Amino acid sequence: MRPWFLLCLLIVTPIGFATKFYSGPGSDWSRDYAGGLLYEVFWILLVLAVWTRFRPAAVAGVVFVATSGLEFLQLWKPPSVQAIRGTFLGRTLIGTTFCWGDFPYYAVGCVMAVLIIRWVRLRV
Repeated sequence: MRPWFLLCLLIVTPIGFATKFYSGPGSDWSRDYAGGLLYEVFWILLVLAVWTRFRPAAVAGVVFVATSGLEFLQLWKPPSVQAIRGTFLGRTLIGTTFCWGDFPYYAVGCVMAVLIIRWVRLRV
């Protein structure tokens, strides 16, 4: 399964980064929410690429809790963390602004990842 997870990561990762640069119709939604959805998919696929025997639903639950924790940490603004958030990679990985509206997209991303993984497993 590892090669399939890595292939999915090779597809999802550039699309996730592209949401940060898209400037057409719906760019606010793409930048703010689609990226969050794909962020969940990325982390679930990454964990399963490393530990292929983990249950996808369990990984999705852990990733949802972890990324929700990161969302709440966006309320914490010490200068050292703000300096990290000032970089592209920092903004992308830990975010900058708390938003309740992110949580439904995190949940959808987790469900989407589990469905993708089940689909891949049925075909392998």
